[in-house]
Amino acid sequence: MSTAGKVIKCKAAVVWEPKKPFSVVEIEVAPPKAHEVRIKILASGICRSDDHVLSGAIKANFPIILGHEAAGVVESVGEGVTSVKPGDKVIPLFLPQCGECSSCRHPRGNTCKKSERGEPTGLMDDGTSRFTYEGKPIHNLAGTSTFSEYTVVHEDSVAKIDASAPAEKVCLIGCGFSTGYGAAINSAKVRPGSTCAVFGLGGVGLSVIMGCKAAGASRIIGVDINKDKFPKAKELGATECINPLDYKKPINEVLFDLTDGGGVEYSFEVIGRTDTMVAALASCHMNYGKCIAVGVPPSASEMSFSPALIFTGRTLKGSLFGGWKSKASVPRLVSDFMQKKFTLDPLITHTLPLEKINEGFDLLQAGKSIRTILIF
Repeated sequence: MSTAGKVIKCKAAVVWEPKKPFSVVEIEVAPPKAHEVRIKILASGICRSDDHVLSGAIKANFPIILGHEAAGVVESVGEGVTSVKPGDKVIPLFLPQCGECSSCRHPRGNTCKKSERGEPTGLMDDGTSRFTYEGKPIHNLAGTSTFSEYTVVHEDSVAKIDASAPAEKVCLIGCGFSTGYGAAINSAKVRPGSTCAVFGLGGVGLSVIMGCKAAGASRIIGVDINKDKFPKAKELGATECINPLDYKKPINEVLFDLTDGGGVEYSFEVIGRTDTMVAALASCHMNYGKCIAVGVPPSASEMSFSPALIFTGRTLKGSLFGGWKSKASVPRLVSDFMQKKFTLDPLITHTLPLEKINEGFDLLQAGKSIRTILIF
């Protein structure tokens, strides 16, 4: 029996307030309105950004359904939707691409005007929610909310992908892999033969390493205080790994020592801490070094550093979703994966059902997982 045009009852992991565990409950998902798409989620990765919302470090409106790194199948579409149809395999996009705003039209822009900037509302364009629990609305995360068996997104926030692509793997292209890989390929434009340093060896940091290797970097130094992450980093392309806790001097001085006093050409901060952003910047060559800020910082954080760090030519650059234009690039990245131009398997350490989502976040917080994939 078709569910198009009808309210769907399904399971979702709801967070009622910050710093509280998820509750897997039955919610109601309304049909898509004009230019909206309702998706049956097949798999969703647990990302550190979700954890930042859970902890209260990133502002959001509660109650909320988190999740933004997923793959699924279109269940139904609202009036006016032309880019996807029921039955299409898709990836929801936390960073939309309307194709009309100044960022979308610019060859290097990818921060669409429809993306949530400033104070997030957690609501659709018309100011309402498609999720309810016992008659009360539940907020969404970045217009995606993939920790639910069904979700509703705007047409600008969904990309049609290869129907044969495995959802439990390509869901990572919805955030973690693309964010890291693109930071090296697009945002930094890593030069062949160069030296790179990657601060933070989680799923995104490892994807940065993969991007640096693909770009031809000759030396890739992984930096993390968890030595258990070093073997995987070396497997994916790091030439060496260092733990800041093993040294008495600041890590930027250590990296200068390791590079004969020159500093690295490219550094990547993939943690979201302002102190490590400054350290990553200070680790760069003082003239042509480029530091890419990839990690999402807490909402209330501020950063300060001496102008001398950039006066002689260093560059500090932010990178959101790896600089990819989402709707245009995600299908191509999935095709590249299907053609074995890169692998995603090493990034996936655990798979769990939605009911065990709290266990997945425990693994993340304990540093025991790279990516846990929730299977629906």
